[in-house]
Amino acid sequence: MTEQRPQQQPQRFERGTDGPKVIVVGLDGSDSSMRAAAYAGGLARRQNALLAIVYVQPVMPTGAAFGALVGDATGDVAAELVDEIRSAAERVKGIWNVRWEFHTVRGDPYSGLVAAADNLKADAVVVGASESAGHRIIGSVAVRLVKAGRWPVTVVP
Repeated sequence: MTEQRPQQQPQRFERGTDGPKVIVVGLDGSDSSMRAAAYAGGLARRQNALLAIVYVQPVMPTGAAFGALVGDATGDVAAELVDEIRSAAERVKGIWNVRWEFHTVRGDPYSGLVAAADNLKADAVVVGASESAGHRIIGSVAVRLVKAGRWPVTVVP
């Protein structure tokens, strides 16, 4: 008798079949973005994924007066957000562990989140619903991300 070996199946790579490994969440300090971060944190915990928290610093037009002061102010916002996230992570340490990173990029919110998601090879993007009435006319960041069709996008109210 000859010994039969089990045939090895060729290895296939299918993106997203095992759940997201990198989840990008946009955070700007608004209530809806904080809810989005909490939702994304729970998803990252359940999936054992990396939570990449992205703050997009707005870029002011070059002719804007006090441009340096605005840049410093947005840097302060980023520092406050990092402190708040670290504080929240410490409060739940041991019960609710999530691997997370904080990234700051400059630009408009849509382009900044797209660039971050691409650079981080995101499997999913989570954002808060827009709280601005003007977005009904020009489209919200969330709608533009969904229309881009590059990742699954979850919009948290």
